[in-house]
Amino acid sequence: MNQYSVNELKLVYRILHKNLATHIELMDADFLSDLQSLLQKKAVADGIDVGDHGAWDAWLGNETVACQIRNENRTQLN
Repeated sequence: MNQYSVNELKLVYRILHKNLATHIELMDADFLSDLQSLLQKKAVADGIDVGDHGAWDAWLGNETVACQIRNENRTQLN
């Protein structure tokens, strides 16, 4: 995956992650897990605390949402 730009990897991750609710099988996909791990390593190298959801979202290019709002809007995946 290192042959692709970070921006392209972020785009693919955002699209896959956004579609977890409609494609629950992505939760167990090794590709998504590997992509997330790679991106988290790159984010940490950029000084991002990946445990801070707002910082992680901002680094990925997502809209930053407060944890309280994120939790209120969370849906249960089965």
